[in-house]
Amino acid sequence: MTKFSDLNLNPKVLKAIEEAGYETPTPIQAGAIPPALEGRDVLGIAQTGTGKTASFTLPMITMLARGRARARMPRSLVLCPTRELAAQVAENFDTYAKHVKLTKALLIGGVSFKEQDMLIDKGVDVLIATPGRLLDHFERGKLILSDVKVMVVDEADRMLDMGFIPDIEKIFGLTPFTRQTLFFSATMAPEIERITNTFLSNPARIEVARQASASETIEQGVVMLKASRKDREASEKRQVLRGMIDAEGEKCTNAIIFCNRKMDVDMVAKSLKKYGYDAAPIHGDLDQSQRTRTLDGFRNGELRFLVASDVAARGLDVPSVSHVFNFDVPSHAEDYVHRIGRTGRAGREGKAMMICVSKDEKNLDAIEKLLQKPIPRLESPLKAPPAGDEVDAAMETDAEPKPRRTRSRTRNKPEAVKEAPQEVAPETVVAEVAPAPQARTESARTEAPREARQEPRRDPTPTDRGDRGDRDRNHGGHYQRGRGSDNKVVGMGDHMPSFIALSFDERRAG
Repeated sequence: MTKFSDLNLNPKVLKAIEEAGYETPTPIQAGAIPPALEGRDVLGIAQTGTGKTASFTLPMITMLARGRARARMPRSLVLCPTRELAAQVAENFDTYAKHVKLTKALLIGGVSFKEQDMLIDKGVDVLIATPGRLLDHFERGKLILSDVKVMVVDEADRMLDMGFIPDIEKIFGLTPFTRQTLFFSATMAPEIERITNTFLSNPARIEVARQASASETIEQGVVMLKASRKDREASEKRQVLRGMIDAEGEKCTNAIIFCNRKMDVDMVAKSLKKYGYDAAPIHGDLDQSQRTRTLDGFRNGELRFLVASDVAARGLDVPSVSHVFNFDVPSHAEDYVHRIGRTGRAGREGKAMMICVSKDEKNLDAIEKLLQKPIPRLESPLKAPPAGDEVDAAMETDAEPKPRRTRSRTRNKPEAVKEAPQEVAPETVVAEVAPAPQARTESARTEAPREARQEPRRDPTPTDRGDRGDRDRNHGGHYQRGRGSDNKVVGMGDHMPSFIALSFDERRAG
C-alpha cells in the first residue's frame, strides 16, 4: 500500500500531513502527485470528496519550497470558480505549508482591494484567485504574471464553461508558455476536454473512477411530486421537503439544501425558519462577509441547514454533512454529481434525496442517463392533499392564501342598482330620475328659461345627491336633472321637460 512517505514529498510537508492525521493517500493523490513533481502537466478526474485539492497543493508546496517571490510577481497561480472554493484551497495551503516559509494571497470579490494590494506588493509564492478579481488587479497594474511557474485550474469543467472561456484564455495568455499546468475536476465532458488540449502539453491523465459517477457510500432517492394545482406547486414542494427532513429524524444531523434559483434559496430558507428549522441561505448575491459567516457557522455545527445555490456545489468540503436535499432537479446533469458529493465524503456514508415535479422529469432522465442507473423512487411524505391553510401560493411565503377575486360590473355600486330590472314597456316604467340626453350641452343647462327651471324644493333622494355635483359644477345653478313639475318623469314620450321643446330663439329671448 502506497504511503505519503513514498511520494518524494518535502520532509516538512510530510510532517504537516502527519500532524493533520493522514497517512495513506487517496487514489487520485497517489496517481497525480508523482507526475506533478516531475514537472508534467496533469489532467485529474475523480469523484468529489476524494482529495483532489491535496493532489495539487502538496506537490506545489514541495516545488516552491526553494526560491523566493518578487514583488507583484507570484510564482504559482490557482484559479477557482467560486469564492468559497478559493478560500477552502487557501486553508489547505495553510495546513500543509505551516512548516515551509511560503507566502500566499487570496484574491476574491467582496474584499477590499487595499488589503490584497499590500500582500501582492510584498511578493507572494502562491496566488489563489477567482478569474474576475484576478483580472481586476492586472488591469489596475498591480499584478505581473510573467513569473508563474505552476498554474492550477480547479473544477476545470466549470472554469472552462462558455461563460469563463474568455477570462481563462486571457489569463493563460498572460502566463509564460513554459509553465506547468494542472487541471482537476469531477466531471470532464468530451467537448470541454477538447478545450483543455489547447492548454495542456502531453498531460498525464489520472482517472481513478468513471467520469460523473457518484460515490457508492451515498444512498440516493427521489420523490415524484404531482402538485394538486399549478399555483400550489412551490408550496407543496416546501411541505414535502419538511416532511422528508422530519422522516429522517435524528439521522439528519445537518444538511445542504440545493435550489436552482437564488430567489428560491431565500424563499426556502425563510420558510424553514418560519416552521422552526435552523436554516440560513447562501448564494452569489449575498455580501461576502455574510456568506463567510454562514458557511463558518455550518462547518462549526452552529447551523443545521444550509440552503444554497450551486455556489456551494463545487468543491465545498464539510466532512460531516449527513444529508443533501435537492429541492430542485439541477438543469445540468453534471451538477447533480457535484451536489450530492457534499455528503459521503472520505468514505463516510451519506444520503441524497431529491424532489422532482412534472416539468423536471426530462432533467431527471438526463441525470439517470449520466449515472447509467435509475435513482430509486421514494414515497412522498404527504399522505393527504395539503390543507387549505397550508397553501401559500398566493404570496409564496407560507402565509394564508388571499381569497380569490372575481370581476363584476356591479362591484362598488349601491345594492338598489346591482340587479337590473327586466325589460317592460316604457309606459309602465316609473323612474326617479331620467337619464341625461347625450346631445344636451352645458349651455343648454344654463340658458333654459327660469320659469322652466324653478320649482319647490324637496329633500333630495340619494340619486339627487349624486346629481348635485352637476349643479355645483355649473357655478351654483339651480337646475337638477330629472326635476319637472310633478317630480316624476314617465318615459320620454309626451312627458319630456318643457325646456327641451323650446327653440334657440325662444331660449335667447327668455
